[in-house]
Amino acid sequence: MNDFDYDSLIEKVKTFAKENVDEKRFNHSVRVAETCAHICSLHGINPKRGYLAGIAHDMCKKFCDEDLIKYASKDNKAISDLELSKPSLLHGRAAAVLLKEKFLFDDEEILEAIANHTFGNAHICALAKILFVSDKIEPGRPQSTDEYRNNLYAMSVDNGARRVIEENLEYLQKKGKIIAQESLDFAEDLKQALLETVEN
Repeated sequence: MNDFDYDSLIEKVKTFAKENVDEKRFNHSVRVAETCAHICSLHGINPKRGYLAGIAHDMCKKFCDEDLIKYASKDNKAISDLELSKPSLLHGRAAAVLLKEKFLFDDEEILEAIANHTFGNAHICALAKILFVSDKIEPGRPQSTDEYRNNLYAMSVDNGARRVIEENLEYLQKKGKIIAQESLDFAEDLKQALLETVEN
């Protein structure tokens, strides 16, 4: 989709997000979009694709539980007990469906990135890994110093994602939170991919 007019869609999605989330969440989304675009540029991915994924990722965050379930159920994947107990966890899946339905956008990698940014998952594309990382390390996050981000920017996509998911799992364990199976699968998948890289 190199000829696609990303700028026009980005502006439409940005307007929708601004109208549907609070100012704090919108500012977070802009920082995620900028971070995602930057990391994409470091790895040969069109930064506009990263920006679009970032600006869209939380656009359904303030939807009511019923709408989140309604939209997410359209992606033909099971809704887990964890997601049913806290439907706000479905906001990424809902946003991916909304981007496809409302904005008529069907780039599978960008949709995959948005749908999986909350938990991660095994076998997701590079852009999905980058969005997951960007959401967790954007400059508004308390741990995200310039030095911290620069260290991650210097890593491969898989190495950076592995570090961030492991930090995320450790944080959730300390807080006594339930960890989604997708996040455990994501961490294991990255571990295996990096082991195979070393062996080769």
